[in-house]
Formats: sequence, structure tokens, C-alpha cells
Amino acid sequence: MDGAAKPEMGTTARTLVGIRPNAWEVDGKTADISRPQLPPRLCTLPTETKRLTLDLAKSIAIVVDMQNEFIHADGHSAQMGADVSRAREPIAPLVRLLPALRAADVPILWLCTGYRPDLRDVSACLAHVYSSGTRSGLGDVLPRRTDRTLIKGSWGAALVDELAAVASPDDARVDKVQMSGFWGTELEALLRNAGRTTLLFAGINADQCVLTTLQDASFLGFDCVLLRDCTATTSPDFCMRAAVYNVSELFGFVTSSDALLPALDAAVARPA
Repeated sequence: MDGAAKPEMGTTARTLVGIRPNAWEVDGKTADISRPQLPPRLCTLPTETKRLTLDLAKSIAIVVDMQNEFIHADGHSAQMGADVSRAREPIAPLVRLLPALRAADVPILWLCTGYRPDLRDVSACLAHVYSSGTRSGLGDVLPRRTDRTLIKGSWGAALVDELAAVASPDDARVDKVQMSGFWGTELEALLRNAGRTTLLFAGINADQCVLTTLQDASFLGFDCVLLRDCTATTSPDFCMRAAVYNVSELFGFVTSSDALLPALDAAVARPA
């Protein structure tokens, strides 16, 4: 998400302080705080409600909770009885889409769940989500496992293998402790500093962590786009339908990777 340094201004070498476009240029005597914007790179694509034009220079993809704990057969969700085959549905479209986003200079941010080893960042209400008193919960060691459930740095908190294989060291990662990625994290600061105001959402669960993060983003003034085929849920079908409906009606736009990919290709091919 780092921006490249601007050319020198005048005859005095200046230092870039911050991340473009929200950076200053300074030297020993002057400071330029005008923060010139990056050149726009427009991209137009269909959504389920309107034809949408967005600026790739202001866009970022946020992929939510595509982690072993929620997707792998040995993860907590599967071992507690969830049909994780549905949670795996976004993998193939994301494997196709992520390289195209990078080719268009759209950064990727992995928004993941992960807790402290001492679980002091877990409220009683949140702990109850994972353990109602009759099943294994956060920090427990599950059958066929040696790591503790959803602890930062654990196997369960890692990206599922197929997406780890296409992740880049240049990608950002934010670990969250609530359903929404904006509570108690650096997510908003990363987005503001990088000048990314259009957020492309993917991941799981569509009706839970994806939706709550998207809602908070909308409340904070970000422009939100849900990639429908790149998100899924293990909840009943009506939950997915309700999430998509509410995004379209209240919080932003809904489209697909099939619609976005040709729009990205056209934007990349367009002369600067």
C-alpha cells in the first residue's frame, strides 16, 4: 500500500513523509502539505442496481476471514458441524481475481480473526459465540490439532492454503477481535493514510464479519462494493440473500468478479 516518491520539486531534494496521496514533501526549510492526488484510473462495470464508475487509484480489496479455522476440514467451524464446502466457494474466484487486481495496482488487504494467547481481548459475549458450554471454544485444542483455536500466529488463524499460495508480501494484513474489522484495529488508519476510499469486499461470512465490516465502512464514509461470487456464508440461504439485499439497498453496490475482471483488463490496457 506504499506510494512511490514524487519527483524532486525545484532544485532542492525533498523527502516524502507519509504515504501517497496523504504524504508531505519536506526539506530543511520548507514543507509542502498540499497532498496532490494520484492520477485517476477510472474503471466502469455493471452492478446489480446501476452501472458503476470507480477510481482504481482509490480502491482496495478487503478479503475477510478466509482462514483455516473457518474453511478447512480440521478447522473449528467444520469440527463444530458447519458445512464448510460453502465457505470454500469464494476461493476459486479469488484465485482468478487477485492477480488481476495487483496488475491494476489495486492493493489487497487480508482482514483476519486472531486473538491473544491469554484471551484478554475476548468478551464474554464473543466467547459464547464459539462455545455455549457444550463445545470447544476459543483457545482450545481441537481433535487432530496441536495449535489453539484462533490464536494469532496459529495454523487455524492462517490463510487457507489456496489463498496463501497467491498472497503477496506486499499485501496488508489486519487482525481483528470483533465481527467488524474497524473495532480496535488499525484498519481505518491504513485506509485513510493510503487514500483508499473505495472498498471491494470479499470473504466469509457474508452475513456476519463481511457485512458488519462493510456496514461500518459505509458509516465511516467509505464507498463499498460487495463481490458476490467472492463471498459466501455457512448460514442458511436466506441470510446470504438478506446480506446482499441490504448492501444493494443501503450500504453500497453488489457486483461479481466476472463483471470486474474485464473492467480491470480494459483499465490496464487504456493509455495513461
